[in-house]
Amino acid sequence: MSDRPQPPRATKTPHVVRAPHGAEREDAYYWLRDDKRVDPQVIAHLDAENAYADALLAPLEPLQAQLYSEIVGRIRQDDTSVPYRERGWWYYSRFEAGKDYPIHARRADHPGADAAAVLAAVEAGSDGEQVLLDVNAMAAGKDYFSIGDYAISQDNMRLAWAEDAVGRRQYTIRFRDLATGVEATETIGGVAPNLVWADDNRTLFYVENDPDTLLTVRVKQHVLGTPASDDALVYEEHDDSFYMGIDRSRDDRFLCIELDSTVSSELRYAPASDPVEFRVLAPRARDVEYQADHLGGRWVIRSNDAGATNFKLSTAPSDAGSRAQWQDLVPHRDDVFIDDYELFDDFIAIAERSGGLERLCLRRGDGGTSLVQVDEPAYSIGLSANSEPDTPLLRYVYTSLTTPATTYELDTGSGARRLLKRQAVPGYEPDAYATERLWATARDGTRVPVSVVYRKGLRKDGSAAMLQYAYGSYGHSEDPAFNGPVVSLLDRGMVYAVAHIRGGQEMGRAWYDNGRLLNKRNTFTDFIDVTDFLVGEGFAAPDRVAAYGGSAGGLLMGAIANLAPEKYRVILSQVPFVDVVTTMLDPTIPLTTNEYDEWGNPEQRAFYDYMLGYSPYDNLRAQAYPAMFVGTGLWDSQVQYWEPAKYVARLRELNTASGPVLLRTNMDAGHGGKSGRFRRYRELAEMYAFALDQLGVATAPDR
Repeated sequence: MSDRPQPPRATKTPHVVRAPHGAEREDAYYWLRDDKRVDPQVIAHLDAENAYADALLAPLEPLQAQLYSEIVGRIRQDDTSVPYRERGWWYYSRFEAGKDYPIHARRADHPGADAAAVLAAVEAGSDGEQVLLDVNAMAAGKDYFSIGDYAISQDNMRLAWAEDAVGRRQYTIRFRDLATGVEATETIGGVAPNLVWADDNRTLFYVENDPDTLLTVRVKQHVLGTPASDDALVYEEHDDSFYMGIDRSRDDRFLCIELDSTVSSELRYAPASDPVEFRVLAPRARDVEYQADHLGGRWVIRSNDAGATNFKLSTAPSDAGSRAQWQDLVPHRDDVFIDDYELFDDFIAIAERSGGLERLCLRRGDGGTSLVQVDEPAYSIGLSANSEPDTPLLRYVYTSLTTPATTYELDTGSGARRLLKRQAVPGYEPDAYATERLWATARDGTRVPVSVVYRKGLRKDGSAAMLQYAYGSYGHSEDPAFNGPVVSLLDRGMVYAVAHIRGGQEMGRAWYDNGRLLNKRNTFTDFIDVTDFLVGEGFAAPDRVAAYGGSAGGLLMGAIANLAPEKYRVILSQVPFVDVVTTMLDPTIPLTTNEYDEWGNPEQRAFYDYMLGYSPYDNLRAQAYPAMFVGTGLWDSQVQYWEPAKYVARLRELNTASGPVLLRTNMDAGHGGKSGRFRRYRELAEMYAFALDQLGVATAPDR
């Protein structure tokens, strides 16, 4: 221990955080907050933390290099997405060997062309490609770069895109003439990555962010060739609990402004040919959520109206303005959750959930239904790019913990299924691995689904190491999808488990509701109970379990560290939301006001007390904690860097164990980490190496 590098010690400065109802908390590390990211003392502390991580991890550099080599070795370097056709062009993205970023491109349609033929032409490098955005060239010389969205005008002649060179998700819009290749000098800053052209091919609709909170607050329209300062205000949202987006309807007839909070929705629509007056489809009402799309002279609406907890589909006339005009099309069912849908001329493809698993249901015009086939007990299936409604062909993606992402095209008339593309994973043999779907019983008797994967030959004798992952918030479902980097763990004899805990939506809307607000503790205890179940079933040794989560999943990691530290040898926590009460008391921080219906508003005493009871930062105490790897980004706009920085400082102060606690701050990135498809894997390899070392896992794969 005396030879181990010593971590930096953060200065303690008295600071009191006060709630409106009078409650006070002492936060001696509050000084680590610097909204501008320029305070020399703060930057020096983060640099010192990175230097400590460098020194502690130096002996693991050979393992990091080995893991990185394995992970990127499973990536096809010159890969291409499956092309889709829209208004006479085939669109796709492709990568070139050794390069981090995609090239977005298109090819003109021609008689007899289909997705397979165009994909073959792209992979062969044949003539006819028009490059829209070479992101490699655009990112050159930048530490971070991202294209958040791009849009082609209806006449196919103009391109608009939104780019971010910092990582804080404040984007800048730029324009290019696709006939000449000339980029316009005009730009629009401070926007969300959401762009839609009107039918005149000169007017672009976009969403403007608040510069401080990053809330989507205004829809504006920009006319090419005019100053951005002259852009007209189309709509402004004054309720800061709502997010905002814009889109075109399925039939291109309408432009739509979509407004959503955690528990309410509203859609406004206007003709795309004359988008002057936006009409409300149905006024917002608390606890009524809906989304709508238009095709065939009617709106089709997914909603939880009239007690449809798991959602239903309804129809309404094209000029609808209230819920009184809605007519049920697919009724509510207690055992089936409607997650999404896509409209076609002759059928509707409905993404559903039943029994904790996804499925695709096809509803024909006569009301008949059928399910798309699946091949494994634990899997993920979802709608893919279906850009044209006037076709019998449905494109969808299938994957599992052992099956790489596979794009199929289904002829809904004949039932014939065609493989368009399977994710290429060099060196990977699916038959060498096994996946299972299990059910753990939580402490309150609730059955929690669990997906596990391991290399065949695993002895379930309680000796293996295991990495258990979960998220468990916002109704986001963590479906069992292929994860290339995890193969490096499986090849070293580890088990990988995904716990589908409450707070997600795997089992329907009630699953989400039972893991938010005053039910949030269920998320944490479900995860711990899944660990106990898997250890009890012999999947892992009780002293060789690692836990992993990020963002709201990082909140989960902080909570289980406080509740059951003895059950985890190491915890991996990325961009963790750990200072729940302080953040939710501050409406100037991005996301706070939008999320009162997710976590609660601590300005109300009942929520304050409940949230304070689980907030990881506030519940740190003198006890033995697991070894911990905590990652963050200096420019993170969703979970501010100071939350994990403060958390690590206080954790080290109180921790009675000797295991290492690391804070790794990416000084050039935001919530999603480094940009580029390879750069992020160096960070992942570093974290994996730390975990393998703590778990006592062999440095070389056993295969």
